[in-house]
Amino acid sequence: MFDAADGTAFTHEQGARARKLFAAVVLAALDDAIADDKKYGNGPEQIARWARSRDGREVLSCAGIDPNERVVSGLMEFVAKGVRTSVALSREESERRNAAAAAEAEAA
Repeated sequence: MFDAADGTAFTHEQGARARKLFAAVVLAALDDAIADDKKYGNGPEQIARWARSRDGREVLSCAGIDPNERVVSGLMEFVAKGVRTSVALSREESERRNAAAAAEAEAA
């Protein structure tokens, strides 16, 4: 009884670690596209090409992200903003965005 439960828990934990690994690959691809955008000006096209490729779709699926056109357009918008993923995921950036949204709501 406990062996089956332990095996299921281990398998679930392993799957979660694999999803996190593939999510890190997606974040690295976004950072590369942002760097390309700053250097060559073609970042959104690069991330779209990658996300639509067979490898890109596979990585997105393994990360738990449905590789559809809505996701591709969202990735392109993210790259176009030019904010690195480490900055976008930081607490300071989210607090700054929340403060800006609150100030915008008060002004309206």
